[in-house]
Formats: sequence, C-alpha cells, structure tokens
Amino acid sequence: MKLATVNVEEKEFVVIINGEQMVSIETINEKEGKGWRTDLFGLIQENQLDELIHWYQSEGEHKLASFPSVAAEDIQYAPPYKNPGKILGVGMNYVEKAIELSGQAPQEEPVIFMKPNSSLIGPDESIKLPSQSSEVTAEAELSIIIGKTCKNVTEENAIHVVAGFTTSLDVTAKDIHAKNPRYMQRAKSFDTFFSFGPYFITADEFPVLKDISVETVLNGEVRHQNIVENMMYQPWWIVSFLSQIMTLNAGDIIMTGTPGSAVIRDGDIVECRIPGFKPLQNSVSEFNAE
Repeated sequence: MKLATVNVEEKEFVVIINGEQMVSIETINEKEGKGWRTDLFGLIQENQLDELIHWYQSEGEHKLASFPSVAAEDIQYAPPYKNPGKILGVGMNYVEKAIELSGQAPQEEPVIFMKPNSSLIGPDESIKLPSQSSEVTAEAELSIIIGKTCKNVTEENAIHVVAGFTTSLDVTAKDIHAKNPRYMQRAKSFDTFFSFGPYFITADEFPVLKDISVETVLNGEVRHQNIVENMMYQPWWIVSFLSQIMTLNAGDIIMTGTPGSAVIRDGDIVECRIPGFKPLQNSVSEFNAE
C-alpha cells in the first residue's frame, strides 16, 4: 500500500495512492465508518497501519475507485511527518563505496550516526548550503520506517517491527568531515540536511528486498546506482543491530546507506530514485541568514 502526506490549501493529511487515484483517510473514515488517524505518524504510532492494510487488501482497493479523489493538481507533497523520535543513518554500506572511500574491506560493524529533526525537509523544499562549508554532497538512500517499539529484535523478526520504506536524501558537509572523521556528526547536522518522502510504501509490498535499486540523480543525470543485494549490512540486519544498541520507537527513521554521493551547488536539483516510489526531488540554494 502506498501512502503520502499532502498539503491542500494549507491543510496536511494522508492519502492512499491507488494507481492514478489519491483518496484521503478522512474520506475513507466517512465512507466506511472508521476512526483511523489522518496523519501518517499517528497511524504508525497508534498501531492502526496493520488494520488499514488489511482493509485495503481485503476490500478497500476495489472500493476506492468509487470514492471521491483528491485532484493531483491541487496537492503539494509534504514530508511524511515532521517529528520522528530518531533519524539514524548507516554509512559506507555498499561494498563498492566503502572500498572507494576507505580503501578497506568491509568492517565487522557499520558506521552509524544520527540526524536532528531540525535537519528534516520534504519533497520540493530547498537544501540550503551553509556558509561554513564549501563542498556539500547529497546521497540517495532507501530508508526504513519503524512501526513498533522494539528492543533486541532478531534479524528474522525485524520485518515484523518495520512499517515500511521511503526514499531519502542524506546531505553532508564533505569538507568538514574530511578534516577529521570525528567531525562527521557536525557535517551531517545542518538544517535541511535530511529529506524524505513523498511516498511511504508498506513493508508487505517488499517480500524480497535484494533487487531494490537506488539511484543518486543530479540535474537529471544518474550519478550512482546500486541494488540492496550489494549492501554489506542488509536492512533486516540493520534493524536488529540498532535495536540491540537502543530502543527503536514507532516512527523512527533508518537510512540504509547510499550507492554514492554527488557534490551539490546552488541551482542544482538532486533526486533519490527507487522503482515503485515517486522520485524524491529537492532544489539546492545558498543559505540566506535573513
């Protein structure tokens, strides 16, 4: 099931994307006598997503054709939600990229980092280049959305705590990080340095993850591409590993690594493209203190 958060006349709400049709959860509640949350974060946190998926698969998909739709020309895509508990990242997760950057074979444990909520933006918003950096890069990544609070999850059971997946862009002040690896957290924490959305697709749509392709695209040109099978640490393993360090909560976001980064400059358009998802696209502009 595909969902997105949209903005219509300054009102944000969730829609189910059914082919070319978009139907709001609010409309579904009215037609079906349901009481589902109309925001994605609420659907996930209150454990209503499984019930919604069951309804969609058993009867809802064919019912939606008769429901009033939201006109595509009236909507603006927003971030799926704006206040996740945690935004976590895994660095150098594709074998090829790890060797390129470090000259070393894969390590026993992944590089991990966190992003602040203040770094979060959504589709079509602008990535702002900070004055402190002269070389900023953007990386396309498949991101995991946690669906249930969990701790010490096995790799085999990780699928049961994941709500779904989305497209994301991880932005880094590369020159700051290059000065010293200890500066990685600062290099990744500037405002607008994390974008995700517009589509959120539930985990049941991905029985096999290994063939998912991820592309970093700059100004319409594919700069890097790879598939999940070539990750050193697979998505379910990542969830298990992180859950052994910290409690993962519903709505937490985990970036799984990138096939490669692209240097971005004022006026550029950078994208994350993953088949099945609407491309995540962000413009780039200089930071304006005013």
